[in-house]
Amino acid sequence: MSLAESLSLRLLLALTTMASGLNIPLEVEQPPTIITYTSGPIIVLHFDTTITVKCKARGNPPPEYRWEKDGQAFVPPNFNRFKANHTKGLLVLQSEDMSKFQGKYRCYASNKLGTAMTNEIEIKAFSIPKFPKETLNPIVVSEGEPITLKCNPPEGVAPRLIYWMTVDLQHIEQDERVSMGTDGNLYFSNAIQNDSRQDYGCFAAFNRIRTIVQKTAMAVVVKRLRPADDSSESSHTPVAPPARIPSLLLPSGVQTEKVLLKGEDLQLECIPEGFPTPSVKWIKMGEVMSPRVKFNNYNKLLSLSAVEESDEGKYMCTAENSVGKAVHYFDVIVEEPPKWLTEPPQSQLTVIGSDVHIKCSVSGKPQPAITWRRNGVMFRDDPDNRMQVFDDTVTLLNAKAEDSGVYQCEASNRHGTILANVNIMIMNMAPLILTENNQEYAVVVGKEITMNCSVFSSPPSSISWTKDENAIEGERFLAFESGQSLRIINAEKGDSGKYTCVASNMEGSSTVTAVLDVKDATKIVSPPQNTQVDSGKLAKLMCETEYDASLQDTFELVWRKDNKEIPLSSDKHSRYSVKGAMLEIMNVNLSDQGRYTCTARTSLDEDSATAVLTVRDVPDAPIKLELSELDSPRNVVLSWIPGSDHNSTVTEFVVEYEENRWEPGRWKELQRVTGNQATAELKLYGNLNYQFRVYAVNAIGPGPPSEPTERHKTPPAAPDRNPENIKIQGHHPHQMEISWEPLSPLERNGPGFEYKVKYRQLGVEDNFTEHMVNRSVFLVNNTPTFVPYEIKILSRNSYGWGPEPKPVTGYSGEDVVFWHCLRENVSVPTAAPRDIAVEVINTTVLRVSWTPVPPATVRGRLGGYNVHWVRRRSLLNPDKILDLSHSMSFSGNRSHVIVPGLEPFSEYKLTVYVFNKKGNGPKSDPVTFNTPEGVPEQVTVLTSSIIQKDSVRLEWAQPSKSNGILSGYLLQYHLINETALEVIDSKEINITGADTNHWTLQGLNGDSLYRFDLRACTRAGCGPPKAEESRTDFPELDLSQTPAVAPAQSIPALLNISSYVSDTFAKISWTAREEQRSLQLYVAYMNNRDGNWRISEAVNASQSFHIIDGLEPKTVYTVRLMAKRLLDNASIFEDVIETRTKDPESLKGSFSTHGWMIGTMCAVALLTLVVVIACFLRKNKGGKYAVKEKEDPHSDTASQKMNDDTFCDYSDSDEKPLKSGSLCSLKGDDAAGDSVSRYTLGDYADGGREFNEDGSFIGEYSGHRHRGSVSEPNGPSLVNV
Repeated sequence: MSLAESLSLRLLLALTTMASGLNIPLEVEQPPTIITYTSGPIIVLHFDTTITVKCKARGNPPPEYRWEKDGQAFVPPNFNRFKANHTKGLLVLQSEDMSKFQGKYRCYASNKLGTAMTNEIEIKAFSIPKFPKETLNPIVVSEGEPITLKCNPPEGVAPRLIYWMTVDLQHIEQDERVSMGTDGNLYFSNAIQNDSRQDYGCFAAFNRIRTIVQKTAMAVVVKRLRPADDSSESSHTPVAPPARIPSLLLPSGVQTEKVLLKGEDLQLECIPEGFPTPSVKWIKMGEVMSPRVKFNNYNKLLSLSAVEESDEGKYMCTAENSVGKAVHYFDVIVEEPPKWLTEPPQSQLTVIGSDVHIKCSVSGKPQPAITWRRNGVMFRDDPDNRMQVFDDTVTLLNAKAEDSGVYQCEASNRHGTILANVNIMIMNMAPLILTENNQEYAVVVGKEITMNCSVFSSPPSSISWTKDENAIEGERFLAFESGQSLRIINAEKGDSGKYTCVASNMEGSSTVTAVLDVKDATKIVSPPQNTQVDSGKLAKLMCETEYDASLQDTFELVWRKDNKEIPLSSDKHSRYSVKGAMLEIMNVNLSDQGRYTCTARTSLDEDSATAVLTVRDVPDAPIKLELSELDSPRNVVLSWIPGSDHNSTVTEFVVEYEENRWEPGRWKELQRVTGNQATAELKLYGNLNYQFRVYAVNAIGPGPPSEPTERHKTPPAAPDRNPENIKIQGHHPHQMEISWEPLSPLERNGPGFEYKVKYRQLGVEDNFTEHMVNRSVFLVNNTPTFVPYEIKILSRNSYGWGPEPKPVTGYSGEDVVFWHCLRENVSVPTAAPRDIAVEVINTTVLRVSWTPVPPATVRGRLGGYNVHWVRRRSLLNPDKILDLSHSMSFSGNRSHVIVPGLEPFSEYKLTVYVFNKKGNGPKSDPVTFNTPEGVPEQVTVLTSSIIQKDSVRLEWAQPSKSNGILSGYLLQYHLINETALEVIDSKEINITGADTNHWTLQGLNGDSLYRFDLRACTRAGCGPPKAEESRTDFPELDLSQTPAVAPAQSIPALLNISSYVSDTFAKISWTAREEQRSLQLYVAYMNNRDGNWRISEAVNASQSFHIIDGLEPKTVYTVRLMAKRLLDNASIFEDVIETRTKDPESLKGSFSTHGWMIGTMCAVALLTLVVVIACFLRKNKGGKYAVKEKEDPHSDTASQKMNDDTFCDYSDSDEKPLKSGSLCSLKGDDAAGDSVSRYTLGDYADGGREFNEDGSFIGEYSGHRHRGSVSEPNGPSLVNV
């Protein structure tokens, strides 16, 4: 069955029914309907001067209003001042005395079709409550008699509270004997002497008007009882009141009827009198008392809230004492005001000639009486006029148009009244379509739309819908409200068009047209992705959308954080900015963390997507540091509670300490513990006053330190250790210098610190020679030449000695041979290492082994071995002889070393020789070997250019070092998610042929971001990748294209691109081939803090460089060299640079350099002059020039480094000053020792270190060659500078 047929059938059935409710549009004439009015009662306070009573009705024609008061027409006394608005129904009453307006009001709204009326609106006016002025005589009673003090409080605005107090506002104490009733009176069951007083006051409080009034104070006199003989002797003897059977002061009589409404609170009260004081008990006769019953006022008051019909019945209170009892009965009746059984009678619309039934179904207790009115006028049963009244029902037989009007049903009992206005409209009318013709509707695909066809008619119309003159069919089309609404669910594009609504009944028909436009839905095609960003960086959230083009004017993209809209501002200081579909948050901090929702919204629909932004920051400071001792105050445990790690796992905690004895205020690191540990066991020095703090470290960096602990003082103790790094050196024959690394002041553990030096000749002397010293160097004279000694250094203070040290063995000074003036004969090693073997570990690292030389051939202390190698040629170009020499020194006696730093795919020659402090021994026999092929270095240039929407051309240049024979290239390309910067898909291609320098990729996704990784390959493998990013898209063609904007694919790759960075500028350099010199290039750079790119003007490639000026010192920039002025990813070169820190001393750099050179030359000249003069003097004296004395300042000056009390000090044996050749500090601090360089004889010459024929050293005063030395893992190392 079609939709139109279904609608017609349902509407035809509706012709036989009457509307249960009526909502007639105002375009149709109709009687008034009361919409709203002020419900009563209206409370008027004494300070009110104006009352506004509202009454509003709808109707056509618009109704007019009139008012009645207490059943009589009401016209205010002064109409100009007190007026009723006849068109708006607003009654405004104004007067200084509002009590004149007290009464019951009713509003009537009338037009030519009828009159509607409201319920009665009661106005209650209250004056200022007050007690009457009166003179009260004292109340005189005898002991034991009852008293009733009456309050009679004035009426006023509820709630009203009653209090009994004295004049000085002290409450009258109430108990089982004395209590206040609900009527406000104060009742005494029996009087006692203490009840006598002159100031019983009743106070009434009206909280709503903030008023308290007081009754005139009352006096009570209680007469003492006298004995029966009334003699003077017995007049002061107390007499007990006679016992009295109880009776009730409240209520009076035997039985009370209590009537109340359902839901009200029940209160039953029995206040007895009698002596002794009676007690009160309650029962419900014949039934069990409800558990909701409560007893108050010492059991005198029974309370029951919100009574129900089940609470009806007889209740009895019993007052009883030792001599009798009294009872009272309460007959409790629960009634109800009138109410509708189901709902008020509804208005009706029917055709002429039909019968109309108006039923008014009400309930109540007692049963309400029903009064009928028509247009506000009461009527009764009138069969002659076709109007019949059957108690709660009115019937209109064969109704006519003139029977139309407003019928009122009013139901009343003694508890209230309810009223219903019933509009009866009897008419025949052709369909009236109230919906505007050609109304336009819009909906997006997939949503639902409702088109309206509001119709009024009598009888009801049959409504049908068509589209483009065709019946509407399908489950997606639904009719509501008898066809007056057509709903289309899950709208489709094909639903667009014109829809026609046809309404018809027996009186005629009408049509209306609706136009529907189904638009594309708004949707987010690329939602924001969950992002993690470090604090201080730039966060980006992408939200790409699609929406119908016709909704462009209403489209907006709204960003919210945690359901609160983000305020976007054009202010440059705002951290939030939206660039197209991207939200950028500058300088992210922890407050930016949360859920971000982008909402794409048009006037028709919206779509939302949410992502979580996680901010990583340095960890918070630990809290609640606690320090506890273990076995002593110097062995403690520090514990803490870690702070938040701010989304980056804590890797370690650093414990710092500060002590106020030696370096107050300076914090130093004491210990590190892993990030999953919140305690640290600390070993402390003695005689210090510590405090500690802790900070956490994560991948972002170190966090702030915690608050320091309380001071922790350690007791003094003996030293925990002895000096270390003991050095025994003989700078001169028959002399031995012992030096060591002194203990720091913290390590001394107490006062009176000093060292004990113990030494003996090994294997010769049994006893140690001992000396106590305060410095860290000791000189022993008159020693045999180059003999071993056993030495111990002990530390002590006033509290004891350190642990027993292990002895250290060293040698006294070596012998020298003297020659004439500058000619010398040096004791150098005489043998060369044998059995040289080379093991190639990889392309750049060797393992070299040999048989060590015999110790006797060293001729002194063994300094180490030197490995010397020469790169003869590259195997890629074997005809070119290179002969590049390198060497490396290794200290100590060893038989093998690891040598790094060789070039792959090369031929080498290697020799080894031994050296001591006097020089180098002979070289070993050379060994020749080859290094294998290695992986190539990175390709020097990689550029990309767009050929078609799905094609990219890549061009590159060969690596600067192939490290072998190139076999081809490995190309990997990755599809990138631009929001999350994650790889979606990856593929790779093996490109054979070393000469290949370009490749075209096809079948890529259009308008997508790709990253290309290109590696050069040899047989040893592929080298590191060169990366390039590019977005696929159609190339922009420009017929007026100049070389400055030529397509990138036409530009061959530039060579030797590099960057030089200063503090405020950077220089980008390149090499252009001949065919490239006419090209135009562009240099772009971006401050990584703000993300803003700046692009230079066109630069000719023949210029070979470009200067970027105006940079900020110590700032990170991204630099691109591009072939077109577009910030795409197809750049020729990209680099990240950091400008230097601005150095004020840099301006003096040139002068300083020249000054140093001049000073050096002057020093050399002066030294030469001094040596010549010294030689001349020695020659004249017939003496010899000691090579040793000339050599010492160069050979091993580091051995002379001393602490403060060592420089320029005295020896321990003869108390004479040290030789003038000793090194003395001019500053008196450790920096002087650090500045002394350690040289070996080999540092003065290159390669073979040859000597002249006379034995003098070549290049004695030439510039030193700076070289480093490398030792094997886990072995000692020596670096010669």
